[in-house]
Amino acid sequence: MSISRKDFFKQGLFSLGKTAIDIADTLKGRLPAAYLEPQGGAPLAEPRPDMVAESLNERCLARSNSCSACVECCKPLAIKLIPGVGIRINPQFCNGCGTCEYVCPVEPKAVFLIPRQQ
Repeated sequence: MSISRKDFFKQGLFSLGKTAIDIADTLKGRLPAAYLEPQGGAPLAEPRPDMVAESLNERCLARSNSCSACVECCKPLAIKLIPGVGIRINPQFCNGCGTCEYVCPVEPKAVFLIPRQQ
């Protein structure tokens, strides 16, 4: 049986994708609830107008790699990623929900809520 290099790679990628889909289908709906829900400390994601997010870029992983957890979870789009610098938060858009603080992977947190200046 003769197969071209192009067909060989096409079949390889197809079988890899099919395997990934099969694994996902197998796992879907069969995980215990403990794996599906965040444990403790989950934010209510309710806007708090008296609070605003603040960043401490010395701790932020976005300075040195491609961490963008807070940017991806920010529904009001108040967080902007600046590669090599960190993140910038627009206080006019921030609704104070705290989701960004919850998803920040570093400890102590690089983004946190503080009382809004009046």
